[in-house]
Amino acid sequence: MTLEEFSEKLNEIQKKKCEYATLEIKSAAKGCPKRLYDTLSAFSNQDDGGVIVFGVDEEAGYLERGVYDAQDLQKKINEQCLQMEPVVRPLLTVVEKDGKNFVAAEIPGMDIAERPCYYKGQGRVRGSYVRVGDSDEPMTEYEVYSYEAFRKKYQDDVREVQRATPVMLESEKVDSYIALLKEGKPNLSHLGDHEIRELMSITRGEAVTLNACLLFCPYPQAYFPQLCITAVAIPGRDMGEVNEYGARFIDNRRIEGNIPQMLDGALLFIKRNMKKMTIINAGTGRREDRTEYPVTAVREAVLNALVHRDYSIHTEGMPIQLLMYEDRLEIRSPGGIYGRLRVDQLGKVQPDTRNPVLAAALEVLGVTENRYSGIPTMRRELREYGLREPEFTDNRNEFCVCFYNAGSGETEMKPDEEQELRKDLTAFCSTPRSRKEICAYLGLSSTAYAMKRHVQPLIDAGFIRMTMPERPKSSKQMYYTVQT
Repeated sequence: MTLEEFSEKLNEIQKKKCEYATLEIKSAAKGCPKRLYDTLSAFSNQDDGGVIVFGVDEEAGYLERGVYDAQDLQKKINEQCLQMEPVVRPLLTVVEKDGKNFVAAEIPGMDIAERPCYYKGQGRVRGSYVRVGDSDEPMTEYEVYSYEAFRKKYQDDVREVQRATPVMLESEKVDSYIALLKEGKPNLSHLGDHEIRELMSITRGEAVTLNACLLFCPYPQAYFPQLCITAVAIPGRDMGEVNEYGARFIDNRRIEGNIPQMLDGALLFIKRNMKKMTIINAGTGRREDRTEYPVTAVREAVLNALVHRDYSIHTEGMPIQLLMYEDRLEIRSPGGIYGRLRVDQLGKVQPDTRNPVLAAALEVLGVTENRYSGIPTMRRELREYGLREPEFTDNRNEFCVCFYNAGSGETEMKPDEEQELRKDLTAFCSTPRSRKEICAYLGLSSTAYAMKRHVQPLIDAGFIRMTMPERPKSSKQMYYTVQT
């Protein structure tokens, strides 16, 4: 950074008085901090890198003490950088302020193919760190593995499945797949079926690959119980909310089978629990049923989770989660975005493929196009439905796709509007009212949400009481205003 930029950084520190994801503050008034390894690793392992500012004492209220010796400090910083693997190359800047010297070490983010950057003295697993807010946290074993898997191009989708043998595959499905492979491929068509099984990673000698197990085994969960989808429909907007009968889940299913079967099962679950409305088609003038979410977008989201989730040994105990809340649909899959792709590039840049053999096989079977059109399709379908953009979240351990429905914004109220509404609700309950009556009065679709958001605060404040306080979850419960 330039001297002016460094001076501005010092002023920013005095104004904000805090560290953050790309800023670390060290005193260095009496010598170079002995342990910079954690921060050097953490900054190197994030795209934006970071800056370490020496000469400000955080414990003394961010007092600008200056550094003991700017020249010796730079030497000591470089010595610690040389102990990293790969070696860290900092950009060092010295600035003078009020007769004191301050040093900044800019740590560039390393290319993902070189990560994780770690302290050689502790080794790859124990010496790798990640930045979380203003803290340097040890990487998990899986986070370290995920970088290594990309760098070395591990193909977990074709790893051998212990205990599985070729006899456990459904021969008709395998034969049909091989016939499809041969179509239009002269280099394959002259080979025998046994050679094609080996060449296309269906088998490896007497072993079956994970790819084949997930596509052609009648019950893959016999070998991997958690390679499934857990699907729940929740009566409110937060996990743990209950409906008027005290149930935490409206629907709760474990969806198993091979990948095409799990895709069908997930779509069936979502269709069963989606709200439906009847609309008039402006073009035809006819009445049509409209689902809460566009089914095409939902299919793409579920399929993406099944194809692109992490299938390594580190995540084989983690199912895909399908969560249907009152205001949104979430699909969470183990493993973050693979490779160099960032969230803001999804659907715009061709990504690296985590499970290339599995993706190609599903293309041959006609389940997916494998043309990276899934996310653009989601966006287009939601836009045509009049819904907000899908929300994508990546934290390296998990990737989440979230669709919000048309009623997701109904909670946005100003404080004075909310106070007025509660005053009206109190008046409405001058006659005992049921949960359904209160929900209808508020114009809300979720009884659980109406009770938690609007009624419970009035009960806690003593303005409203229950007719059966000893049975708070009773279906016959009524609510009435306390007379003053």
